[in-house]
Amino acid sequence: MTNQPSSANPDHPELPPQVKALTHAFALLGRRWSGLVLAALAQGPAGLGEVRERVPGISDRMLADRLHELAAAGLLTRTSQRSCYALTPHGDAFLIPLAALAVWAEEHLVVTPTGTGGTSRRG
Repeated sequence: MTNQPSSANPDHPELPPQVKALTHAFALLGRRWSGLVLAALAQGPAGLGEVRERVPGISDRMLADRLHELAAAGLLTRTSQRSCYALTPHGDAFLIPLAALAVWAEEHLVVTPTGTGGTSRRG
């Protein structure tokens, strides 16, 4: 068995900084609904109910969990006024790669009848 750095451990001291950064980013942003919640807030600040309407199918518990995680990561903020959520400058900066990811997915992934992706298009 080799002593290779584990991709499951982003804090492994031998991982290059870029790999560590990507691992942390995918750990947070690769979670179900995270990207869609950020995309919903790209439309502007919104209360909990409005965010729920912008992300059809998300449960109240999942939405609360994702909002909490994204706020803890500094990507969005919650104001005390009617529990309004808004992107921070860090969250706003993620919209550019999020849009690029959406274009890539449309061009390169095939959506299955169940609504999930995962297979590459063959060109």
